[in-house]
Amino acid sequence: MLDTSKDTNLLDIRGVCRSFPKGSGEELLVLEKVDLTIRSGEIVGLLGRSGSGKSTLLRIIAGLVSPSSGDAKCRGETIVGPPNGVSMVFQSFALFPWLTVLQNVELGLEALGVDSAERRKRALAAIDLIGLDGFESAYPKELSGGMRQRVGFARALVVHPDLLLMDEPFSALDVLTAETLRTDLIDLWIEGRLPIKSVLMVTHNIEEAVLMCDRILVFSSNPGRVAAEIKVDFPHPRNRLDPAFRQLVDSIYARMTQRAQAKSPTLEGIQGTGVGMILNHVSSNVLSGLLETLAAPPYNGHADLPVLANHLQLEADEIFHLGESLQLLRFAQLSEGDLMLTDAGKRFANLETDARKKLFAEHMTTYVPVVGLIKRVLDERPSHNAPEARFRNELEDYMSEGAADETLKTIISWGRYAELFAYDEQSETFSLENPH
Repeated sequence: MLDTSKDTNLLDIRGVCRSFPKGSGEELLVLEKVDLTIRSGEIVGLLGRSGSGKSTLLRIIAGLVSPSSGDAKCRGETIVGPPNGVSMVFQSFALFPWLTVLQNVELGLEALGVDSAERRKRALAAIDLIGLDGFESAYPKELSGGMRQRVGFARALVVHPDLLLMDEPFSALDVLTAETLRTDLIDLWIEGRLPIKSVLMVTHNIEEAVLMCDRILVFSSNPGRVAAEIKVDFPHPRNRLDPAFRQLVDSIYARMTQRAQAKSPTLEGIQGTGVGMILNHVSSNVLSGLLETLAAPPYNGHADLPVLANHLQLEADEIFHLGESLQLLRFAQLSEGDLMLTDAGKRFANLETDARKKLFAEHMTTYVPVVGLIKRVLDERPSHNAPEARFRNELEDYMSEGAADETLKTIISWGRYAELFAYDEQSETFSLENPH
C-alpha cells in the first residue's frame, strides 16, 4: 500500500457548481456546491445515480469542463485545462484503431515530449504491469473488451500520474471480465506497484464501490451534490460474502432509496412527479416481469434490493429505475432498500394480458401527469391528434433535451402497451387512433 504518512491534498474542490443551458433558454443546474478533497494514498468513489453529475465533476477535475462557480484546485493550483499529474480512464475504450497496443500506450508520453527510447521503455513496462505482455503489436480489433480496457489503463498509467480518474471503467465489460480487472488493479494497488498516488472513480455499482474504495461519496440527484460520505475500513482483499460487507452494501441501498420516501411513508405525494419529472426508459415488459417475480416465491411481494439485483443480475442503477417506475405507477413501494408490492401490484401480477393493459392505462393516466396531459389534449381536440413538439416544448421547460427525449420515449412505449394512444414516428404525432 502507498505511504499515507503525509496528509497531502492532491485535489481540493470547494463550492463547485455547474449548469448547462436548457431548450427554454434557462440554465439546468447539474452540480450544486460540491466539496471534495482527495489525499495521497486513497481510493475514493463517487457513487450515485445516472444523471447525478458524477461524470461532469470528473471532467471538471480533468480540466475538460470549467465549473460555473466555485474553486477546483489540483495540488494547490486552479485547474485551467488538463492539469499535470492527472490521467483518466474512460467508460469506453477510446483507443485509436489504426495504432497498435504499444503505439496507443505511447501516445500520452509523445504528447509530453518524451524521447522515443524512453517512451518505448515506459510503455512496455506499463503494458507488462497491466497484464498485456505479448500483445504489444496487436491492434484493438484483435483484442477482447477486457484487454482493450487494460490498454486504456496502461495508457493512463504510463505517464505516472499523481491522480488517476476512472469514469465507470468496468461498466462496458461483462461481469467476469470486470471482476478480474477489478481484482488485478486492487492487487497492484495493495502491492504498491501502481505508479500513482490516489484514485478517484465514478461508479453507480454499490458493491464495486465497497469492494474498491477507502471512502465513498454518495451523490444525490437534481442537482448533484454530496449527500453523504462513508468510510470503508475493511482491509483488502475484501470478501463480498462477509456479513459486515453485506451490511454496508444494504445500508447504502437504503440510503439511496430514502430520497423517494423523504417526505411521505405512504405512496401519496411522491416527490417530483409533476409534468417536469424525468422518466428513465424502462420497458413495460420488464416491469411486468418484475411484478411477476416479486409476487412469486421466494419474495411473495417483498424483496431486499441487493438480493433482488443479484438474482436478476442488474446494476444498482437499473434496479432503482425499475423500482421507481413501479413506485410512480403505484404498483410497488421503495423504502429503506426494500421493494414491496402494493395491492395493485399484486393484482396486476395475477391478471390476464388485456386486464393488465387496462390497469396499467388507469395508473398511467392517474399517476403520471404528463401522460394525463397528453390524453387530455388528445381528447379535447376535434382531430384527436397532436404533434410531439407540443409536449416536448413543455418538457424542455423543466429538463434538458436529452432528458426530454428519454421521457418521451418512455411515454410512447408505455402508452402503446396500455393502448392509451398511438404514435406515428413518421409524422411525430400522437393520436387516439387504434394502434391496430
